[in-house]
Order: sequence, then C-alpha cells, then structure tokens
Amino acid sequence: MAQLYQCYAPAIMMYLCRQVPLREDAEDVLLEVFQAAVESEILPTLKEGKQRTWLWSTAHNKVADHYRRKSRRPNLSLGLEEMAEVLDADDSSVPELVALRKEAYAELRTYIVSLPELQQEILHLRFAHGLNCSEIAQQLGKNHGATRTMLSRSLNHLRSIYRQNRKDQSHG
Repeated sequence: MAQLYQCYAPAIMMYLCRQVPLREDAEDVLLEVFQAAVESEILPTLKEGKQRTWLWSTAHNKVADHYRRKSRRPNLSLGLEEMAEVLDADDSSVPELVALRKEAYAELRTYIVSLPELQQEILHLRFAHGLNCSEIAQQLGKNHGATRTMLSRSLNHLRSIYRQNRKDQSHG
C-alpha cells in the first residue's frame, strides 16, 4: 500500500487540486481515496495496471462524493455563518453570548414563521428532528425528489428573507 501511495498519490493530488477548489479539501479527498484502498479487499489482488485504474476511478468517485456532500450542505451567507457561530459557541460562562444566542434564535424563529406552513414543517422535521429527505418524504406522504426540492427551496427562501432583512437593517 505504501508503494501505491508513493507512486500514485502525487499525480492523484494534482488531479484533485484541479477538481476541488480548496487544497485542504483535495487533501481530505486524497485521504478518502487511500483509506478506501486500505479497506479494499479487491485492490491487493489486482495487477498493477488494474490497481492504477482502481485508484483513479476511486479518486473520480470521491470527488463526486465531495460535491454531493457540499450540495447537501449549501453554503450560507456570511451573516448566517456568523449567526451559527454565535449559536454554536460555548456560552455557559459568557452572559453576552447567552443574550446574543437568544436574540439570534428569536430572529431565526421570526423568519421561519414567515415561511409557508409546509416549508416550516419540512425545516422542523429536518433540523429539529434530524430526519433525512427520505424520512421527511415518508412522514409527509411525498416522493423523495419532491421533498428534496421543497427542502432546498425552503432553505433558499429562508436565506432570501434573512438577506433582505440584513439589507433593510443596513439601510435603515
């Protein structure tokens, strides 16, 4: 395995750097490729050319997986990221953070309440109950694709409300 890594890792890393914008992410994907190689029962039994093909195919698939994961967790606006930091902060000993957290939750609740009822329910099932799209679809009696679309639209709608309110606050 070490020989495979020495032989192919530099070239695969160059490929990954062209496919994935952040070097850190490319390094993570490279790690996933060789982790899969270590865990593979088939790879050691293959001839050298087939091993190379297996590694490159795995690298390609891991890049696709990387983008799938990213699309499931879309980037939020900077304001929402800042809000998440406040919400995630360890505030047990900092009263200012407790106040900021309560304010951020109240603001978020206000935005969510302004969404249509179905969008509110989808967000609630996803984030309060931790259900995935298939489970939400089953709960709502909808198909998986429609549920994914509704979840995406709900998050996009919430983001647009958030951005508009931020824009209004900065002008007012």
